[in-house]
Parts: sequence; structure tokens; C-alpha cells
Amino acid sequence: MNSSEFEYLKQMLYERSGLVVTPEKGYLIESRLMPIARRRGIENVGTLIEELRRTRDENTLVQIVDAMTTNETLFFRDGWPFERFRSNLLPEIMEKTKASRRIRIWSAACSSGQEPYSLAMTMAEMDPALTGWQIEIVATDISDAMLARAQAGRYSVFEVSRGLPEPMLQKYFEPEKDGWRVKDRLRSMISFRRYNLLDDAHAHGLGPFDIIFCRNVLIYFDEATRRRVFSDLAKVMRPWGYLCLGGAETVVGISDAFRVLPGERGLFGLS
Repeated sequence: MNSSEFEYLKQMLYERSGLVVTPEKGYLIESRLMPIARRRGIENVGTLIEELRRTRDENTLVQIVDAMTTNETLFFRDGWPFERFRSNLLPEIMEKTKASRRIRIWSAACSSGQEPYSLAMTMAEMDPALTGWQIEIVATDISDAMLARAQAGRYSVFEVSRGLPEPMLQKYFEPEKDGWRVKDRLRSMISFRRYNLLDDAHAHGLGPFDIIFCRNVLIYFDEATRRRVFSDLAKVMRPWGYLCLGGAETVVGISDAFRVLPGERGLFGLS
């Protein structure tokens, strides 16, 4: 892949997904895009990019964005967000919404679904406190392939071994030939839909939400894109809402729409 091809790919990825790729990521580009080239009978990634420049084929564009999106995730990732959600945030949200008895949660950039299923399990464990409440978890991702996996709720033995407590595996999953599948009860708590964080959430009918989990995705965006995303997220949050980011992510110096909560890491409220 020459410099011209790289610059075209870089700009396309930025415009379509907000991803920022640099020349030193050339090895990553080659490894992720070469399977697409092979499936199309193309000998190398450079030729694939040249064909894309010529045809602007939408199917190829979607495949490339899917391939370049980092989909690393696991159940109950980092632990603390789910513990804080259970012990503090959810009781506070229940107090705020006791009139409607309706709670809405957004798992943005949900990848293959471990985060929304972890949230669903956390809430299921709170029965009977939530009996009679309407719970909606909306899980979105830019990747059709990841959404298909998440909706199916099927995970390998390796995947369920990463962060998922054994009692929860037995309670909320059913064994299958090559792994485990989330039980229907849990899957019914979540609605999955395709959404690009660069789009307008309100225009797409998202919101309002009591809490938004948008974790470990903004680290791949530049500051201008983060500012844009934060502004959009703020528009679909209820006044008392919370934004939960990854441990290495922050709104500080980027967005005035959110405020830092004293003593909290990765958790923010509306300004």
C-alpha cells in the first residue's frame, strides 16, 4: 500500500467512523484488510484500496470499516462500572424515576454484546427490587457483524471464561455444542440496533437515557470527534443522567456538557 492509498483509506475511515489511523499502523491495516482482499480475489491491500477509490462500493466500505474497528471486550470489563451501577447509580436512578418506573440505558459501541448482557445480568440479580419496573437496554454498534453476534448471544468457552462468574454462567446461559448461549429471558431485556457515533442520536430516535455506557471507544477518536460525540450524548440524557467512560477516557478539557463527579473515575454527570 503506497502513501496515496494510505491517505485515501485514512480519510475514508475518519469520515465514516471517526477512527484515526497512522502510518505506523500499517501492519494492522494489512492484517485486517487482507482477508477482504482474498475473498474478492485481489492480490494485495493496495489493489483493494485502488478498487474502492474507483467504485466506491458500499458493501466494501462497510466491510473495511467493520474490519478496522477494534472489538475487544469481555463480560463485566474492569469490574468497577458494574459495581457502581448496582450499588449507587441504579438506586439513585430508581428514586428519580419512581413516578414512571421506567429506566433506559444505552450501551454504545457494544461490540459483540458482553457489556449489555453484563448490565442485564446486574439488573436481573436485583429482583425483586425491580419488579414492576420497565427496563430498556439499547445496545448499538457500527458493525453489522458484531451486532449479529450480539443478538445471537452465542459465546465460546474462552469468551465466557473472561470476567463472567461461574454462578451467572449457570444461571443465565445454556450450554451448546461449541460454547454457551444467553437465555431468552436476558436477551429480551436488550434491543440491538446499528448506530454510528458520528450520527445524530436524537435524529435516530435514541434517548432519553438515564445512563449511557460509552466505554473504551473514544480513545480511538481525535479531540474534535470526541467533542462532537460528547455534545451528541448530552442531548439524549435525562437531567440526572450519568455517562460512564473507560478508565483512560475523560471529558476534562474537551466538553463543557458534562461535569466531573467528585471522587469518581470514568463517571460524569450533566453540567
